[in-house]
Amino acid sequence: MKTVPLHQLHIRLGAKMVPFAGFEMPVRYSSDLDEHHTVRNAVGVFDVSHMGEFSVKGPGALALIQKVSANDATALYDGKVQYSYLPNATGGVVDDLLVYRIAEDDYFLVVNASNIEKDWNWIQGQNTEGVAMENLSDALCLLAVQGPKATAALQKLTDVDLASMEYYTFKIGEMAGIKDVIISATGYTGAGGFEIYVKNADAEKMWEAIFEAGAEFGIKPVGLGARDTLRLEKAFCLYGNDIDDVTSPLEAGLGWVTKFTKDFINSKALKAQKEAGLTQKLVGFEMIDRGIPRGHYELCDAEGNKLGEVTSGTQSPTLQKGIGLGYVPAAFSKAGTEIFVKVRDRLLKAQVVKTPFVKN
Repeated sequence: MKTVPLHQLHIRLGAKMVPFAGFEMPVRYSSDLDEHHTVRNAVGVFDVSHMGEFSVKGPGALALIQKVSANDATALYDGKVQYSYLPNATGGVVDDLLVYRIAEDDYFLVVNASNIEKDWNWIQGQNTEGVAMENLSDALCLLAVQGPKATAALQKLTDVDLASMEYYTFKIGEMAGIKDVIISATGYTGAGGFEIYVKNADAEKMWEAIFEAGAEFGIKPVGLGARDTLRLEKAFCLYGNDIDDVTSPLEAGLGWVTKFTKDFINSKALKAQKEAGLTQKLVGFEMIDRGIPRGHYELCDAEGNKLGEVTSGTQSPTLQKGIGLGYVPAAFSKAGTEIFVKVRDRLLKAQVVKTPFVKN
């Protein structure tokens, strides 16, 4: 089991540590509910240093990214971030990822912790032109400072004008006296904020500076438990739950980052699937009957016939009702459609809704 650079700090803070994606990670410090509301209403900090980071540089870097990712990286400019995914050759998804353009022919990819080795091998397998790649995953600490008070807290630590940064842009600058920090207006909570990349040696200094700056706003450390409820309220896909090696990215609702204006791995088959019409879709649903949908619970019609299953589900702390994602036949995918969640042989009524569940 691997550990993140701030492992001992989390233990000192009383975090409950659990195995996740091959790492021992903090799942909570106080309670999932308290940490969730802290991020929605103020500011919280996640240590997500388990994520993977690759550098892709030099002539051919853009061409390689264009080949392996479904989104169009030619739309990127220096300081811009793009959400994308790596399609496999059989209709599924290798991983979803973020693509950062640092400069022309200089890109920074951020991938899921559970897929670091798989993604590295997959991209290198397509790297027929010998593009320079470096796996930076073990060298960097990533802190996600999320919530409506994140900007005010972090602004104390840097001359970079954080308030003027648009969503999905980044700057490289000084923060808390540390040079060459990647300050990214991204996150996995939908609550606003930044993701901060620093070298491992600077991780504790950055953590302490962030907490000192955020003290007046009630800043708290937040674990993976609240991270999951926060991302689900915004209907953000989680690899391994809502998308994986066999799920179609189009059925998963990732058509918006699938650009058929270029050729990429399996693009012809995905285009044919789109033109033929999708047979099933990933939908969001809210419980009407009292109950909490959990992963792999069956989704059924009124007669109890199985339609699909829950891929992600929880009790929403913000809405105070059960919410979930799951695949259903296209005929059941329209908002307002009644479906049922099978819980211990009982059919609990739910309704397909437009996502995100929690609006800004």
